[in-house]
Amino acid sequence: SPDGKTVVSGSGDSTVKLWDVISWAEKCSLTGHSCWVNSVAFSPDFKTVVSGSGDGTVKLWDVVSGVEKCSLKG
Repeated sequence: SPDGKTVVSGSGDSTVKLWDVISWAEKCSLTGHSCWVNSVAFSPDFKTVVSGSGDGTVKLWDVVSGVEKCSLKG
């Protein structure tokens, strides 16, 4: 993350996870993809995570609430 406190990961179980860098505890798990997640990134303002999946979607997530903001299919 831009603040250096959180890591985002994509997984073979179709989830996106946010991790605390100090404790390595899972902060939250974002669900909505139907296939493995192969790419993830934070927005520069740390308010949004973007994820790409083998299901052909790109999703935007609100970091604070964990809610899916948008899903793009292509």
